[in-house]
Amino acid sequence: MRRILLSTAKILISAALLYLALRKVDLTELFSRFTVSSLFWIGMAIAVTFFQIFVGVLRWREVSAACGAPLGISRAMRYNVIGSFFNQTLPSAIGGDAVRLWMVARAGAGWRAATYSIFVDRAIGLIALAVLIVASLPWSYSLIADPHGRSALLLLDLAALAGGVSFMIFGILPWPWLKTWWATHHVHACAVIANRVIFHPTRWFYVAVLSIAIHVLAVVMAWCVVQSISAPVLFGDVFLLIPPVMLITFVPISIAGWGVREATMGLAFGFAGLAAHEGVNVSLLFGAVLFIVGAIGGLVWIFSAEKAAQRSESIEPRE
Repeated sequence: MRRILLSTAKILISAALLYLALRKVDLTELFSRFTVSSLFWIGMAIAVTFFQIFVGVLRWREVSAACGAPLGISRAMRYNVIGSFFNQTLPSAIGGDAVRLWMVARAGAGWRAATYSIFVDRAIGLIALAVLIVASLPWSYSLIADPHGRSALLLLDLAALAGGVSFMIFGILPWPWLKTWWATHHVHACAVIANRVIFHPTRWFYVAVLSIAIHVLAVVMAWCVVQSISAPVLFGDVFLLIPPVMLITFVPISIAGWGVREATMGLAFGFAGLAAHEGVNVSLLFGAVLFIVGAIGGLVWIFSAEKAAQRSESIEPRE
């Protein structure tokens, strides 16, 4: 019952925020801007998204190996593509993580190693995103003249960065009692693994480049969407505005980020002195690209060995 109520709340939040955001958009005007070249740019956005998934696979393999759950590239890619489908269908922007965890555990890695690999991979990604936003702050402040927008950006990033730093510090604390409580034991174990990956003497640079590249590719994807409707937005604007929006979208309070992303993007564009409705336009098409990629992931799931195994288990007679 609690799960149903939580899912219903997320659906209502998505619907309410989408309604408020779409009030700023003339859908007829948006569709009229589509041309033959728009299809090319949307196709490019889809291709960039798949490349982003592949880069994410490379980082996840590093994390999984450190967690004792090594993954081959083809299997990890399949799991991530399937995860993109469940990100669009489950009531959370991180719903695909739970499905990836399930598949890794069923593949023989064990539930603990699978859970650690997903949690640590997500934590490293969020830390990298916070660092990228911090590094961009001097230019973001030049772009965002509104004092409320500046304050919101600063508070958001400081909160994310403080969380990331606290997580890493947690991993080096020597207190024995951290390993006696169930919650602190597992969080501490994940923090230890994250530190091992982030500060590895020979692999840290590789992981750092992959982590930053994942977020830069999200910017490139958004830029392709901007080009598809010839929106009057510069690449530099997109580079500065998309990462904070993505950070907020990770908060699991809506369905696949819908509504939260549109409202935040419109607000961010407005703070930057750009047309708020263009932010909503870009966000809608950004979400549409993710939906298309997720649909392809759904086809991969339907024909996957994991789906076949689940189907056979469900029809297997019980004694």
